[in-house]
Amino acid sequence: MDTYLEKSTFFISHYFSIADIAIWSGLAGTGLRWESMRKSNKYPNLVRWYNSVSAEYSDALKEVTALYVGKKGMGKPMAAKPKEQKSVNGDSSDKAKVGSRSSSEIDLPDAEIGKVRLRFAPEPSGYLHIGHSKAALLNQYFAQRYQGEVILRFDDTNPTKESNEFVENLIKDVETLGIKYQKVTYTSDYFSKLMDMAENLIKERKAYVDDTPREQMQKERMDGIESKCRSNSVEENLKLWKEMIAGSGRGLQCCLRGKLDMQDPNKSLRDPVYYRCNPIPHHRIGSKYKLYPTYDFACPFVDAEEGITHALRSSEYHDRNAQYYRIQEDMGMQKVHIYEFSRLNMVYTLLSKRKLLWFVQNGKVDGWDDPRFPTVQGIVRRGLKIEALIQFILEQGASKNLNLMEWDKLWTINKKIIDPVCPRHTAVIDKRRLLLTLSNGPDEPFVRIIPRHKKYDGAGEKATTYARRIWIDYADAECISVDEEVTLMDWGNAIVKEIIKDQDGNITQLVGVLHLEGSVKTTKLKLTWLAETSELINLSLMEFDYLITKKKLEEGEDFLDVLNPCTKKETAAVGDSNMRNLKQGEILQLERKGYFRCDVPFYRPSKPVVLIAIPDGRQQSVLK
Repeated sequence: MDTYLEKSTFFISHYFSIADIAIWSGLAGTGLRWESMRKSNKYPNLVRWYNSVSAEYSDALKEVTALYVGKKGMGKPMAAKPKEQKSVNGDSSDKAKVGSRSSSEIDLPDAEIGKVRLRFAPEPSGYLHIGHSKAALLNQYFAQRYQGEVILRFDDTNPTKESNEFVENLIKDVETLGIKYQKVTYTSDYFSKLMDMAENLIKERKAYVDDTPREQMQKERMDGIESKCRSNSVEENLKLWKEMIAGSGRGLQCCLRGKLDMQDPNKSLRDPVYYRCNPIPHHRIGSKYKLYPTYDFACPFVDAEEGITHALRSSEYHDRNAQYYRIQEDMGMQKVHIYEFSRLNMVYTLLSKRKLLWFVQNGKVDGWDDPRFPTVQGIVRRGLKIEALIQFILEQGASKNLNLMEWDKLWTINKKIIDPVCPRHTAVIDKRRLLLTLSNGPDEPFVRIIPRHKKYDGAGEKATTYARRIWIDYADAECISVDEEVTLMDWGNAIVKEIIKDQDGNITQLVGVLHLEGSVKTTKLKLTWLAETSELINLSLMEFDYLITKKKLEEGEDFLDVLNPCTKKETAAVGDSNMRNLKQGEILQLERKGYFRCDVPFYRPSKPVVLIAIPDGRQQSVLK
């Protein structure tokens, strides 16, 4: 169990389940024997899990303990609740309920064990973002639940927007999410069959070629007016279809439309476009084709052709479900069940790939993996563990209710995962940092080896230097009074005897004495500090804010009107020498400053280590 929990938060899947309750109860029921094992440091991952579960699901576990375990398991487990793991909103009972709720409450219609085949079909026109992640993870969840399979299909029908870069990064992102897909396919694999199907529909009078200008066509669809081309003969349609295939001047004026129902109240059924000409080369197959199918035409065909049993789609497509079924019916293909789920919307967040592309193209961000972006690569770079994202999404389930989610909830889950295991380090803000001289401090600096995390041996050890002169933050110095006793973290108490200021009243240095016999419980200030030594390394602490200043954009509102003018803040600092060993992607806590992810590790003294601040679930204030 200890080995398994090294990389997992829970025993089954990514949320609290009956398995966790059973194992927790078994351990709690052994009483003092388990207490002894907990203190031995022999099973650090199991102890971390036990403490975390005890803290977050205490009400549910107390009930189980009272009913089934007996009194000997009641005593000490709850005392292990770490302060850092208190619920941000103070209501742990609600969190327990949420944690035990999952997608399993909802069934796929007509699903049979072993016969379910699903597909995740992103368009390769951007990187995977948190909204896509919900679709990908729900597909995987239902595939596992019904012992079925997931196909990763690229809906590559628009060469104007798509590229191999996006394909490669989407595959990378899907694998980052842990999606186990059976194979990778492309809608472009079926272009030849799609063209054959389109030609058959023309011959069956179920489709026609239309040369109506686009704006006029849109107005006619809205008003329910039939196109003048709707009554063209099959021969005329086939002639124009060949012009489209050739990409001729005449063909470029045309599109292929389905002949459905121009009077239907559902406007998606009013003769939708099936094919459009586009002379731009395709990123995968070059200039072989001059025309491409629309998503509305290609999706129902390829779903049926690949034997998909259930197509998961977000509820924003609800009005087009009737169109999907009608097109499959006209094609004479097997019906695929559509299952809807609510689109994941996040506060202060744009998920439109067109809008995200604007930020990239206009240099407002550093790329698709910018920590301010809601892409998988962006939020991972900012310090989110994929485990937290999976737990966050599966807790919502496959509900059809529209919801606007807070980032705080996601970052709170993330904190509960990283806090029990991430190592602790020390940094002092470079600007106006001050020396505190300890008159009875050590004559020569000395080094002690101490744990990088006091409650998790797996974090390893670090070397801490102790010296007569130490650096502290200016902000801390401003809070100290003469003769005040303070605690120097990982050392002991000291009494500040003298605060020296310049003519403008700015503090320039402090003088004090060590008072190691003093009690840390009696001091108000607990100070982080660093010994004055040439071994300190330069740090660049990066904080990020939302890209827009409004929680939710209203219909028709321009995102350019609510751009956040200040989304990045860089603070210079110095850190303990152990941080020269940090690896890119490693997560740590700077004592009293928060959680960070190493974005650029140590290369040389002149180049700072770049650390990106990780939100901890408390509402982030807008950067000034």
